Amino acid sequence: MELGLIAIGAGIAVGLGAIGTGIAQSRIGSAGIGAISENEEMIGRVILLLAIPETLVILGFAVAAMVIILLGG
Repeated sequence: MELGLIAIGAGIAVGLGAIGTGIAQSRIGSAGIGAISENEEMIGRVILLLAIPETLVILGFAVAAMVIILLGG
């Protein structure tokens, strides 16, 4: 395999995960601010819900690292 295709695959794994995370966090953040404005005790739950989509980027990075290490040699 060519090294360029491996790099493109790794970039897609991280990039698409980051785009999905950004979309999810924007919607969660908007709804979270509304929930906090009505009830200040919701701040812990909102922070937790904002952190959950971030795992998608971490998993994308792990996949990219495995692709590069296993196929890039």
